[in-house]
Amino acid sequence: MALRETILEGTIAVFNRKGLKFTMDDIARQLGMSKKTIYTVFQDKESLFLDMVDYLFDSIKESERQVMEDNNLSTLEKVRKIMGVLPEGYHNIDFRQLYPLKDKYPSTYAKVQERLETGWETTISLLEQGMKEGVIRQVEIPLVKLMLEAALEQFFQSDVLIRNNISYHDALEQVVDILVDGIAVRN
Repeated sequence: MALRETILEGTIAVFNRKGLKFTMDDIARQLGMSKKTIYTVFQDKESLFLDMVDYLFDSIKESERQVMEDNNLSTLEKVRKIMGVLPEGYHNIDFRQLYPLKDKYPSTYAKVQERLETGWETTISLLEQGMKEGVIRQVEIPLVKLMLEAALEQFFQSDVLIRNNISYHDALEQVVDILVDGIAVRN
């Protein structure tokens, strides 16, 4: 398990420098290990990508759990943080470089899409709680979910962020601000 995580973390570092164009040699150099060692854990670059998707999304779920356990946050603050959650160490990952993923690695892109569309239970329960508390107006939750999913999918399908020189983190923050401020009850 530790070797797998080491390789995944090394892959993230190389991805930040080279985008999807990195090679297994690049990862081996980054980690100071042989390519053969990497291949004992990952059959090929695509299996590495598939595992990386789960690794990143599992880290996001862990960050969600931490937000939910923070009793110092109001429901509305939790909604904002959950919708824009990125693990602390991932704020500098250049997710903008993933836009060619759909064409080059369709099965990995399908997995990203699947993970974006599932695991919404925490967010949905927070939105429902916010509506009960009166801090969020009555909205159709499937529409809120659809709008956030659509924005994230567009980030991964096009180079709009790169062309407009917007970081993924800033774009995510702005989308969440628009969604949350658009659903927050105004006094």
